[in-house]
Amino acid sequence: MSTSQTRVVVTGLGATTPLGGDLPSTWSALLAGESGIRTLDWEGVEDLPVRFAATLKVQPDAVMPKQNLRRLDRNQAIALIAAREAWASAGFAAPTGGKGQKGMERPGVDGGFTVDGERLGVVLSSGIGGLHTALNSYDVYREKGWSRVSPFTVPMLMPNGASGHVGIEFGAMAGSHALVSACASSAEAVGYAIDMIRVGRADVVICGGTESCIHPLQMASFGSMRAMSTRNEEPARASRPYDKNRDGFVLGEGAAVMILESEEHARARGARVHGFASGAGYSGDAYDIVLPDPSGAGQAKAMQRALKDAGLEPTDLVHINAHATSTPAGDVAELASIKAGLGEEAARGLVVTATKSMTGHLLGGAGALESIFTLLALRDGVVPFVANLEDLDDEVDLDIVRDEPRKLADGPAAALNNSFGFGGHNVSVAFERAL
Repeated sequence: MSTSQTRVVVTGLGATTPLGGDLPSTWSALLAGESGIRTLDWEGVEDLPVRFAATLKVQPDAVMPKQNLRRLDRNQAIALIAAREAWASAGFAAPTGGKGQKGMERPGVDGGFTVDGERLGVVLSSGIGGLHTALNSYDVYREKGWSRVSPFTVPMLMPNGASGHVGIEFGAMAGSHALVSACASSAEAVGYAIDMIRVGRADVVICGGTESCIHPLQMASFGSMRAMSTRNEEPARASRPYDKNRDGFVLGEGAAVMILESEEHARARGARVHGFASGAGYSGDAYDIVLPDPSGAGQAKAMQRALKDAGLEPTDLVHINAHATSTPAGDVAELASIKAGLGEEAARGLVVTATKSMTGHLLGGAGALESIFTLLALRDGVVPFVANLEDLDDEVDLDIVRDEPRKLADGPAAALNNSFGFGGHNVSVAFERAL
């Protein structure tokens, strides 16, 4: 642990996922081994190579007025839902800065702590942005002409739209950012938020990620790449990291948001601290636009750099939430990079999980959600197991959590969350238990 720089704590958490409409229900379902992967009920779905996905458990219109949803892409709406939960869970009052969203309730806690908007930032990422808006608006244009296209189309489809809406709603004037690095996007957002606080740009940062692009075009594209599982007859068992019979990832959607604060700011207001966001490491494979470097060198460097940034040693780690998407090559390659990056002895002392087995792959939202899972594993002392792991791959030689959640020992502990994306983006984020 480094003592030479400002320490960053996590004080608020929120999510809406295929497992639940908020974080408590999501975490409970994850520990119970439930699946959020379901058969799609679209018209014409039978023509697609993959006919299932990890869709939201609770739809946005169940918690947000429909008139507000008309000006929001689905990925923006769920980002606001997760951000509101995180904000309230951190004990903040409804913000007074910024204009807010017209007709939208500005959430907060009665008697909660007020944040100066000049000291509040947002880093909220999406790997793809408003895909539904882009494609649906083009259909409107072709069928009804340009004059029927909504004037809100561009704000709804732009990848930074979710970050912008969250920044406006909470009056965040220290900066609003949206980092785009495919499936590593929201892990990178957490790392950028840590840096914003460390360098003094903000006292509080709302950070995380969102993605909602379960659409026929996306399903067809990934299907054409042969990247997705085709277990159409048993979707809940389709995502199976480390299993010999894994055949690809499962597309998911959702949003996850964390509230980060400087430790000084959080302690001064008596906030509950879930743990420390201790550091992040980044690397680029510079190898291929889709395929990861088979040597795993870039992934190993990201983990090493995360530990260095956090002031941790490999032996401080007790757990890794792996990127593990359930692809034949990617899962075992990541385990090799863990051993290369941390050393054989330290790697064999870790417990490894892969939560995409239940949530599916949220693409740009995955890193934030799995960062929250990593933090909660430390806080609650329990690691979720890998679902659908029935026949362990012969190449797997690390301690994978199987069959039931694994208890962690009490005392000081740290963990990593790995997120890797198309383009060769590698991000690893380090967390520490608050004692």
